[in-house]
Amino acid sequence: MALVIEGEERIAAPLQKVWEALNDPEVLKATIPGCQSLEMTSPTEMTATVVVKIGPIKATFNGEVTLKNLNPPHSYTIQGEGKGGIAGFAKGGADVTLSEDGPDVTVLKYAAKADVGGKIAQLGSRLIESTSKKLAGQFFSSFGEKVGAA
Repeated sequence: MALVIEGEERIAAPLQKVWEALNDPEVLKATIPGCQSLEMTSPTEMTATVVVKIGPIKATFNGEVTLKNLNPPHSYTIQGEGKGGIAGFAKGGADVTLSEDGPDVTVLKYAAKADVGGKIAQLGSRLIESTSKKLAGQFFSSFGEKVGAA
């Protein structure tokens, strides 16, 4: 089952600072909902462990994240794939673009695509879609707060 999630976040920080934070595993770990660990294995690859609850199913996903199409400091594509044991799998990616709105405000736009399979996919598209949108929204708003406050 595939879904598309789009959104925008205004961040009270200069473009370069936001770009650096998007590439900082410590910032990402602190702002990804349910993230237990996130480690850089190369400048464009990370391994991650994330705990996600969708309806009655709580699953731990172990996966890999890759950064592609890098156009610093304006855009990149982040792709990931995780396996959650009997719960199933999730894979997807997001095109992230940054643009300046004055010297100290950055507009971050994202268009994410996700695909889930296994037991999680049986929960129904409405529940998965609403949870995915909520998690994406939580990540980008907490990312914006952390980077804007720093």
